[in-house]
Amino acid sequence: MKTAVIILNWNGADVLPKYLPSVVEHTPSTTARIIVADNASTDGSAEYAEQYESVEVVRLDANYGFAQGYNIAIKQVEAEYVVLLNSDVSVSEGWLEPLISYLDQHDEVAAVQPKILSFREPNMFEHAGAAGGLLDLFCYPYCRGRRLDKVASDEGQYDTVEPIFWASGACLCIRRSAYLQNGGLDARFFAHMEEIDLCWRLKARGMEIYVVPQSKVWHYGGASLPYDNPRKTYLNFRNNLLMIYKNAHSRYFFLIMMVRFVLDYLALAVMLLKGERQNARAVYNARIEYHKMKKSFAEDRINNISKTLVRRPLGWTRRSVLVDHFLIHKTV
Repeated sequence: MKTAVIILNWNGADVLPKYLPSVVEHTPSTTARIIVADNASTDGSAEYAEQYESVEVVRLDANYGFAQGYNIAIKQVEAEYVVLLNSDVSVSEGWLEPLISYLDQHDEVAAVQPKILSFREPNMFEHAGAAGGLLDLFCYPYCRGRRLDKVASDEGQYDTVEPIFWASGACLCIRRSAYLQNGGLDARFFAHMEEIDLCWRLKARGMEIYVVPQSKVWHYGGASLPYDNPRKTYLNFRNNLLMIYKNAHSRYFFLIMMVRFVLDYLALAVMLLKGERQNARAVYNARIEYHKMKKSFAEDRINNISKTLVRRPLGWTRRSVLVDHFLIHKTV
């Protein structure tokens, strides 16, 4: 089978029954295998998935988390293309064919994503991916259809196939060879931004990533951590800094990090003024942990820079989302 749709599960008894049926219904067995990679669940969710004849369950021997769970599963699954699909994503008829077709027709493209809409508000874009990910001037990720915490309604304004900087891990369709040959997801990130880190490596090495909006899915989002959770704030700030350290060419790295020092502490100060003390502490702890961890990423940085063919890949824009949002009040 050319394509495998892989859903990572850990104790998803409350999630799989809501979303897996749509994947089973709208993913013909002639198009793709459906695989639930189970991170040693204990709540019966793996047994629930086994009730479907068209679903294969790969049982991992421990909870390896998001990144490492996918790394292990993808190594075990033979397919030309793999789709990393969150367990809280609902799909519709014909969702997969446009993604596969685009990869079939464009050998230079390593990965694609669909248009990602909100399960809660089906006509709104979803925070994690929307209509394709970009990177701003100072390496803050944002999306077509989403800037910071503001999302747009889907009015057909992003209905053309376009190159992007990063594809969302909520629904990432990627060539298995590109995934494995370029290191897969970095398990040290634990959660958040590991797919952007992978996409940066792909883009820097000359491969392309596109959004194919003829495919649509609906993502619930925030199932593991709510968007305003201090733990999420910590991981986003820490992993963003680690991602920059791993991938940004020296031509840009030092200036970016000087500006980010100022912007991160400015964000911390704003959080304190708003009474968000836990989030402010999360930003401070993220910066401290970044400095502790970056030594362990030094070899990765050397390796990534040595393989860089494109220092500033398409999709790393020259705009600042903070300037757009706070100074010129640019809408999404």
